[in-house]
Amino acid sequence: MANYILLMKLTPEGQHAILSNPDSIAIAASEVHVQDVTGLGLYAVLGPYDFVSIIQAPDNEAAARYSIQLGVRVGVSITTLPAVPISLLHERDEPDIDSLFSGREAPLSEPAGP
Repeated sequence: MANYILLMKLTPEGQHAILSNPDSIAIAASEVHVQDVTGLGLYAVLGPYDFVSIIQAPDNEAAARYSIQLGVRVGVSITTLPAVPISLLHERDEPDIDSLFSGREAPLSEPAGP
């Protein structure tokens, strides 16, 4: 399962819905059902976005279906970002993090990284 970050900005219709019922986004998020997609968290935030949600989905298509359904139901425009764990970015055959900062390369016989 992959994690996805949904950055949400209320549309004018969504703003009116939230004003009349502040729980409407939480209710809508609990009512959106896409197979194998699980909501991990929903947060109100300050800044250019109004809400952030974190979901787990089996693939990009399932995450997109969830994002579209939630956006329509709540009245938000959503930017959906796949979230890659940092541990997956490090390849064993690349220099370890210390060598990146010190400018030296890890010897080939030495395993790179943690």
